[in-house]
This record gives sequence, C-alpha cells and structure tokens, in this order.
Amino acid sequence: MTIADGVPEYIVAPDPARPGLTRSVRGFDQTGAETEISVVEERPLTIYLNSREIVTAMTIGDYPEYLALGFLRNQGMLRSAEDVIAVQYDDEIQTVVVRTASQTTYEEKLQKKTRTSGCAVGTVFGDMMEGLAGLTLPPAEVRTSWLYALANRINRTPSLYLEAGAIHGTVLCQRDRPLVYMEDVGRHNAVDKIAGWMLSEGVDAGDKILYTTGRLTSEMVIKTAMMGIPVLASRSGFTAWGVEIAREVGLTLIGRMRGQRFVCLSGEDRLIRDAALGAVPEEDQRHRRKGAGS
Repeated sequence: MTIADGVPEYIVAPDPARPGLTRSVRGFDQTGAETEISVVEERPLTIYLNSREIVTAMTIGDYPEYLALGFLRNQGMLRSAEDVIAVQYDDEIQTVVVRTASQTTYEEKLQKKTRTSGCAVGTVFGDMMEGLAGLTLPPAEVRTSWLYALANRINRTPSLYLEAGAIHGTVLCQRDRPLVYMEDVGRHNAVDKIAGWMLSEGVDAGDKILYTTGRLTSEMVIKTAMMGIPVLASRSGFTAWGVEIAREVGLTLIGRMRGQRFVCLSGEDRLIRDAALGAVPEEDQRHRRKGAGS
C-alpha cells in the first residue's frame, strides 16, 4: 500500500475494505433522523498451545496466526521461532493451534497467574515479571524528526479506525519509516500481532520503534520490553507503573504525541531534538485519533 505524498509502502497495513471486518448498522442521530454507520466486528478467537487451551481473545479476526504467536511469545511461552513446528488456523470454529516440538512447562503455569486490567487478551503476570529481571534494552537513540514524520504518516494511513472508529492501532517502525501496521479492538491484540509477525519473519528488534494509540500501561511496557524494542511511543497517556518499569529496563517512553507536543518520561538522554517545531504541522482534524489518558 502506498499513501499520499510519496509515503513509503508498508510491509503489512490495514485494509479497510477487507470483507468481514466491519458491518453497516442503522440507527438514529441526535435529531432523531435515521442514519447508517460502519461498525467494527468483534469475534472470539481461541488460542491453543499444543493440546492446552490458553485463552479466548476478542478480536476483529484478521491475522489470527500472528496474534496467537505474538501472544504466546509475549507471555514467555515461546522463546524463538525454532520452538514452533506448526500454526494451524481453523476459520470455521475460530481457533489457532500453535504446536511445538515438545511440550512446554508454561501451559500448566498459566492458570495460576493474575491478569492485568488490559482490554481484550491483556497480560498475564508471573513468569513475565521474572523474565524482566536483569533485562536491559539497547540504548537506541531516537530523533524527534522521526517521531513527527511517523505520526504524520500513520495518521494518514487508510485504516479501520478512519472507517469505523472504536479500534486501536499499533505500528512497528524503523527510524522514520512505518513497517507493519496492525489494528484490533484491544491494544494488546494489536501489539501481539506485531510480535507474531516479527517472530515469523525473524526481524531484529534492536533498532525499532513501537507506536501505539493505546495507554502506556505496565502491560504495554512489558510487552514492548519482552519484544526487545527499545522505544515505545503513543498518542495516549501514562500510568505510574508503566513509567517505573520503562525506567528499570531502559525503555525510552514517549506519550501524549499530538501535533507538535509530546512528553518523554523515560530515556530523555537518548532523545535527539533535531526537528524545528515551527515546521511541524498540527494534525488535520479528520485524521485526529482519540487518545486516552491525556
């Protein structure tokens, strides 16, 4: 996909015209007049690890294999792509089975964990927090010119959000180029799809930026750190625990990105302010996304 003004092509990007992701619904507006709008579909997807049912996620239904792989990887259940011998998706019963060469110990442990407040699948604490112990992300520099360019390009990308709203987006970026754009009803699902794509393609995380429309909560920071991505940026706000974990692992954390504005609460020393603010355009109202926690 190529969008206006010579924006580079994404490797994977939303397709608002893809059948089955939205439906048309009739209703009435504030004046009582009949109206018809497009709304996002939501359906269950059950993820299995070998013979063990792990979780049922509410999702829009695209890229189910990436979602399953990424969720299991971010939960610490898969260490590398070499663990996986098959990923089997059944559209009729909406299940994905990820098979490994040998049984893992993680299936039994999952039921004992405590879920966070995340939407959709969310994050399961326990082994994941242990996995962060001693983790230090690479000290990657990030330029403000990249951040502004990314926000501008991402906001103008044709998407389900612009088509129907009520959805989160997450984008894997390299410098000022957006590479892979995923959307879902839960911001965690969108991140897990990115993780699944990276695992499948063997993509290095050390020079990447993860952009999201969701809040920068503890679970979002944990998932980014588990993926090995050193920079996390968002349109939305922060939670205190998210900031604390980001500082502990050396994650550059940037939020409230709107037009010329942003706030960096972790990794300030790695931020290079090379963009002249007067040259940064404000967001066009049509492409302005709602950001929570601002």
